[in-house]
Amino acid sequence: MNGDRQSPPWQSPRPADRQPPPRYSAPSESTASARAEEWTPPWASVPERQQSDGQQAPSNRRGPEAVNLSGHGQFAPEPAFLDPIHNPRYQPTSSDLASDSLLRRPKRASTSGWRRGVHRLTGGVINPGESTAEERYRNQVERIRQPVLGDYRIAFLSLKGGVGKTTTTLGLGSTFASLRGDCVIAVDANPDFGTLGERVPRQTSSTVRDLLADAPNIRRYSDIRVHTSQAPSRLEVLAGERDPAASEMFGEQDYRSVIEMLQVYYNLILTDCGTGIMHSAMNGVLQLANALVLVSSPAVDGARSAAATLDWLQLHGYGHLVERTVVVISSVRPGSSAVDMNLLTQHFLERCRAVLVVPFDEHLAEGAVVDLELLRPQTRAAFVELAAMVADDFPAASGRHSGPGWR
Repeated sequence: MNGDRQSPPWQSPRPADRQPPPRYSAPSESTASARAEEWTPPWASVPERQQSDGQQAPSNRRGPEAVNLSGHGQFAPEPAFLDPIHNPRYQPTSSDLASDSLLRRPKRASTSGWRRGVHRLTGGVINPGESTAEERYRNQVERIRQPVLGDYRIAFLSLKGGVGKTTTTLGLGSTFASLRGDCVIAVDANPDFGTLGERVPRQTSSTVRDLLADAPNIRRYSDIRVHTSQAPSRLEVLAGERDPAASEMFGEQDYRSVIEMLQVYYNLILTDCGTGIMHSAMNGVLQLANALVLVSSPAVDGARSAAATLDWLQLHGYGHLVERTVVVISSVRPGSSAVDMNLLTQHFLERCRAVLVVPFDEHLAEGAVVDLELLRPQTRAAFVELAAMVADDFPAASGRHSGPGWR
């Protein structure tokens, strides 16, 4: 393949004038060794660098500020000014006594499998450490638990029904709620008899319309909590209006009013949208969203509908959201699909930030209350990876405007 390094399957190629997305994998050994050969340490002998460059080295060394290590945009303090061996004038400070540098911490013990058995049988004398899967999971949890400045809003879209959009909303929301310590809520903005409220244990009969009617009395978190139902994962759900005639009246200003109340008490706000992208509330949903999750099925018609959604967003001034879209290919039927998944995934990777395939799960296919404890391990792991992918955008979203109408 001409020696070019291929991008990981979940990383989308991006134009040169756009900020690259978070990297999900380390560089290959060949690339790392090439960089190591290219980079000359700042404390290397000056004559050698003069001979190779053909230029006179500057007489004044740079201070302890950051220096470029390899020309790839990675910066680090120059060791010659931080190490007392290279700099006799170095003065110790209290920062040298950090716990990470003083304490000799043992390896983390494994919590499952033969590694855990060996650690317990030997009384901790032999500690094989964590497995690769455990280290990967711990890294994902650290990414998921990143702090959020203000609130972060995620809209779930699909022009085709029955592809698992509501299920994906509950799966991702429940994963966030179970692994984070803050408040997470999912809002049903589907005007066509949305079922989000039916997928969690119902603790109240209130809907978004009841919350809007009670707006003058909302002064604390408990005033909103009486209108929501909570899943075992701690995910709260604000149900949609069950009367189709009333739900059609839920427009853009209504949605903005709901978000204005929720953003005071919730860090993550997930919106389960309907299949009609031209619905009046969708304008507010798209203008207030920080990111999108576009749900498709591993079928030709589902993939075309998802691609058409991206086309519509691009043509109507929401290209900034397309760049921050995570595409979820939800398998709603057992067995493998005849669709070329590699080709389908590559198509969306060229347009969006990431793509993830959620395998078929019997518990999700029931269409009843979603409980993370009843999911298959592969399905639960997919939702954890999806949450980590979405959370990688938290730091970049700080202070970023989503588009026109943002407030």
